Amino acid sequence: MRWITRPGWPGNLLALAAGALMPLAQAPFDLWPLALLSLALLYLSLREASPRAALWRGWCYGFSLYAAGTSWIYISIHDYGAASLPLAGLLTLALMLALAFFFALPAWLWSRWLRRSDAPLADALAFAALWLALEGFRGWFLTGFPWLYAGYSQLEGPLAGLAPLGGVWLLSFALALSAALLVNLPRLLRRPPALLGALVLLLAPWATGLALRGHAWTAPAGAPLKVAAVQGNVEQNLKWDPEQLSAQLLLYRDLTLQRAAPVDLVVWPETAVPILKEYAENYLAGLDRYARPRHMALLTGVPIRRHNAQGEPRYYNGIVVAGEGSGTYLKQKLVPFGEYVPLQEVLRGLIAFFDLPMSDFARGPADQPLLEARGWKIAPYICYEVVYPEFAAGLAARSDLLLTISNDAWFGSSIGPLQHLQMAQMRALEAGRWMIRTTNNGVTALIDPFGRITERLPQFQRAVLYGEVTPMQGLTPYLRWRAWPLAGLAVLLLGWALLRRRAERAAPGPAVEAQR
Repeated sequence: MRWITRPGWPGNLLALAAGALMPLAQAPFDLWPLALLSLALLYLSLREASPRAALWRGWCYGFSLYAAGTSWIYISIHDYGAASLPLAGLLTLALMLALAFFFALPAWLWSRWLRRSDAPLADALAFAALWLALEGFRGWFLTGFPWLYAGYSQLEGPLAGLAPLGGVWLLSFALALSAALLVNLPRLLRRPPALLGALVLLLAPWATGLALRGHAWTAPAGAPLKVAAVQGNVEQNLKWDPEQLSAQLLLYRDLTLQRAAPVDLVVWPETAVPILKEYAENYLAGLDRYARPRHMALLTGVPIRRHNAQGEPRYYNGIVVAGEGSGTYLKQKLVPFGEYVPLQEVLRGLIAFFDLPMSDFARGPADQPLLEARGWKIAPYICYEVVYPEFAAGLAARSDLLLTISNDAWFGSSIGPLQHLQMAQMRALEAGRWMIRTTNNGVTALIDPFGRITERLPQFQRAVLYGEVTPMQGLTPYLRWRAWPLAGLAVLLLGWALLRRRAERAAPGPAVEAQR
């Protein structure tokens, strides 16, 4: 194994291969053991690397992870952003090259300040803490891109039972710790006291995850609600065409009215009403008049215009409730370039991709009340918002039901929509609540409190999904405490590793000199 750890391109190529394994561990492939292998190979490749070599190995890992797992961004840029094939490829490549530095910097920090090769147990704990910090950072920096977290691989894996305890964060931490301990087992065999602790730390998460799988942390708060989730399957290049507006409004109306049996909730996808709410008031009022006497609530995505304190117009991606319910929700987590353009004063007008329809949304306020329908509180997430664990948990803790609406037509037939679905499933598992997921072209689904899909529609079909969801009460440990306990543990582990590394470097002796 010396060729893996020593400086040079063989180790860099191994890091490239390791990064490409992580997307295979997640949807739609779900080969969850590959997540362990991916992290183990990365950890092994950094074992003896200098800070500079570690930086490039981390970069190689990040580049291949994003290239293999998020190359569907090309479809949005080329197919729907009107960029030429070379330009779309160049923009996609540039994004992958930049995102890879999320992994390069932690790898450099690891080699320079944190790695303790002489203490394999403490080293594994510090690596897991650093991995957790890395995932948190890339979900926050510049509004974040919280995609391909390692823990998502465990939705169908043995660790899934830990999600209500510490969210996807705990799953990622357990995977990183297990991978590092497995790599260090040969060294630990020579240290019996440390070996015992390592075996406990290695086996405990997996045994606990299996034991808690299927454990109900929440309980029904009322009778099941009948749901109709409408999947219009409107082509993206027609969605914002003014000539298609009437056809789309009639489409969703007719799909809703086609069932004679009563339902409690009707849900339309993101921007199902592709016109400003103020121009659709008569249409929405008609829906309200239809729904109220039937004791039905209808929730739909619609763009909304409001004016700020200075009287300037601001546009929002929103959800409104008609019928037996109330509330308006304005999206808070916006998609860069899809819903807003960074540095728009410079970029707008350069190419068509920077002038996509509805790419000038503003961010909704953070203190919005939840939506209400049939007397129940619903936590709403519009598209991208459901991929933010802490944000989603904050809303879920006040809710009885979860709702996410989306328009994944931007991603075509790629793996992007299936990855998006998996993250929505994880949010339901973390919260112990039912989730209604309604999309324009799939995957529309109902997800139970254990993250399992109970009903779903095929992609790219115009249809209505009928099923039942149950309002839930109670808080999972994750909703109650969020990521704070795990974050505190990570800070302690990283602080201890930093202090011990500095003490070892300062101590005289041939062993220390050799490590230098």
